[in-house]
Formats: sequence, structure tokens, C-alpha cells
Amino acid sequence: MTEIGRSGAHDRVVSSLGTAIVNGDLLPDDDLDVAELQERFAVSRTAVREALRVLAAKGLVGARPRRGTFVAPREQWALLDADVLRWRFADRVDERFLDELGEVRLTVEPAVARMAAQRRTDRDLADLEDALAAMRAAAGGATGDHVEADLAFHHALLRAAHNELMTQMASAIEAGLRLRDQFVHATLTSESTDKHAEVLLAVRKQRPKAAETAMRSLMERSIADVELAKKIHGEQTAR
Repeated sequence: MTEIGRSGAHDRVVSSLGTAIVNGDLLPDDDLDVAELQERFAVSRTAVREALRVLAAKGLVGARPRRGTFVAPREQWALLDADVLRWRFADRVDERFLDELGEVRLTVEPAVARMAAQRRTDRDLADLEDALAAMRAAAGGATGDHVEADLAFHHALLRAAHNELMTQMASAIEAGLRLRDQFVHATLTSESTDKHAEVLLAVRKQRPKAAETAMRSLMERSIADVELAKKIHGEQTAR
């Protein structure tokens, strides 16, 4: 088998098994037999073992002596891994994830805005203003443009907080935020540029409490948008 062929077989097994696990077709503690998987996917034993190593790195599978490989408990899954998130949204809207992401953002991002108002530099302000301008330019346009502009704004705000742990947390949820934005903006027309502008104004004027309040209002609006998008999506699916 060529190198490209091996890579393709490996990716196919990873994607198929990963999707089956996160969507519940394979349940925690289910055994994964290498020989059976080799036959099912018509691939080499090496391709199966490589795929299982990738899934193990994402926390989806485990292995024990004398037992072999099995689906790991959900609490061990790397739920913010980009592939895991993509698999969760592959065939349906994962409402549990959207709700939990909203809760995390409502907890974290107002504090980030407060810190940004206290610590921002002129460069931080320029990045925030560029991102807001991109959001305004994307209004009413392609969903992808609005998503990228929104992500750029929140990234710039996190950098402006000058807290390395917060920045790494943001990087971890980026893939989830991207999926959330794509879902919301593809389902309904939601214009939140003015609320982003309120956050930026408070950060520019170095008003921590106002920045925190403005971001909390923005997050509450974001959660409401998700709820409305879920309702619309459910109605469309039911037709």
C-alpha cells in the first residue's frame, strides 16, 4: 500500500470510529477488536492500530493488559479537541455542547473584558478596532466572513487581558466557538456588532466594570441567539 493509501485508510478509520463513539453508536466500555475492525474497514492491522492511537490521544479509547482496547468513559474525552467537536456536529446539532459552551463563556469572558480594560495596550486597541471593522463589513454577507471577524474580536480581547492561562483557554474553545457561530449565523440573521462596540468602548476608556457589564450583556445575547437558532433549526428539521 502506498503512503497516501495508508494515510487515507488511517484517516477513514479514525473518522468513522470517532464519530461512532461521540454520537453514541459505540458506548463507553464497549470492546474494540483490532481483527474485527481490520475486516470491517478492509485495512491493514497497522492502520487500525495507528487509528486507535490517535483516538487514545483524544481520550476516546483506552487499553488494559489482557482486556485490550475499549471505548473510554466520557469524562476522559478531550471534548474541546477540534476533531471531537467536528464529529459531535457531523450528523446533528449538539445542543448539550452549545449550552455548556454558553455557560463557560458567560463565566469567563466578562472577567476577560474587565482585565482587558485594565491592561490593554495601544496595539490591543488597534487589533480590536480592526476586528470590529471586519464585523461591520461582514454584516449581511457570507456566514464565513462574519464568523472569522467575530473570532478575531474575541481573540483580540483575550490577548488584551494579558493572562496566558486565559489565552490558552480561549485557544481550547476556538473550535467550539467556530461551530457555534456557523450554526447561529447559518440559521438566523443576528447583528451583534453594536454590543461588541460597547465592549470596545469600555476597554478603550479603561472602565473595567463597564467592560465586564457590556460583555455579560453580549454573552447573554449570544445565549439567546443560540436558543432561537435551536428552535428554528428544530422547526426546519421537523418539516
